[in-house]
Amino acid sequence: MIHGIFKQLDAICQFSAVDAHCDIPCKIYDPQIAQIAALSVIRFIDLIQELAEKDSLSLAEQALLGRLVQEKETHAAKVKEEVRVIWGDYFKQPQFDQFPNTNELVHSIMLTGSACKQNIARENGEKLLTLVNEFAASFWATKGVETFAAECSYPPAMQVTYPKLG
Repeated sequence: MIHGIFKQLDAICQFSAVDAHCDIPCKIYDPQIAQIAALSVIRFIDLIQELAEKDSLSLAEQALLGRLVQEKETHAAKVKEEVRVIWGDYFKQPQFDQFPNTNELVHSIMLTGSACKQNIARENGEKLLTLVNEFAASFWATKGVETFAAECSYPPAMQVTYPKLG
């Protein structure tokens, strides 16, 4: 019914057609947001574990716990969204030919991101970062950009894959 109304309105007003094919403007894809979100998941897990070591939590600490859990889950979802956009919009047949395991890698990222949302096991956060780093290395390789691994300068001080730009 609504479609019919818009079709009739379009026949009268003759709206210009618009088209969009990407979630973000072309050529600015970058897995760094997913990497930072994965690091954040690990950091939130660490902070939650610090609270878990206490015998009891004050009201303020209980509120903090709720915020930490919410942000952990938000950042795990952000990892999944950022990777999904790059996988869905950037990766095409030439990239899949270059990295034939991309679909399996992305699926593993999705599953591990969900595991990070479901619990507070640090090893899941570490696995998520490892997978996202692998995805980042593949992404940059498809662009002919070399990468290197270095420890990030803030907690949780984990290895991150960076592009060699310059």
